[in-house]
Amino acid sequence: MKEATSGIAGELQRLLSICNDGKEGYKNAADNAETGELKALFTTYSIQRAEFADKLKTCIRETGGDPDNESGGPLGAMHRTWIDIKSALAGRDNKAVLEACITGEKAAVDAYDNALENSNMTIEMRQILMQQRSQINEALQHIQKLEFQYS
Repeated sequence: MKEATSGIAGELQRLLSICNDGKEGYKNAADNAETGELKALFTTYSIQRAEFADKLKTCIRETGGDPDNESGGPLGAMHRTWIDIKSALAGRDNKAVLEACITGEKAAVDAYDNALENSNMTIEMRQILMQQRSQINEALQHIQKLEFQYS
């Protein structure tokens, strides 16, 4: 069972990296957004990702894993999509920022889907992941509508 627990911890740590990446990406986007609407939205999503990260840290501790990851993914496999936000912000292009957010959120949903395939996690952990995935998907849909609005 220890091997199954370490596998779950690894999945949760990947999700923690994604949440930390999203938190920083949205914070950066909020700091540089042109409109009050986008500043508020990005700030809300940044706070939400920080809350997700806190819950994931608790889950990681429960598996015996180390939740100390404040900076995001080590290789930036997926997080680097958030770097696109910085590039888009240089030109203050709301549509480009929204597109970068969409890319990041799609990757996050995929990562949650992969993690949820692990049959060894507890019901409580699965419920947390399903709730977070649902909220990320809601954010994705909202941002997609805004992208259409800004195009």
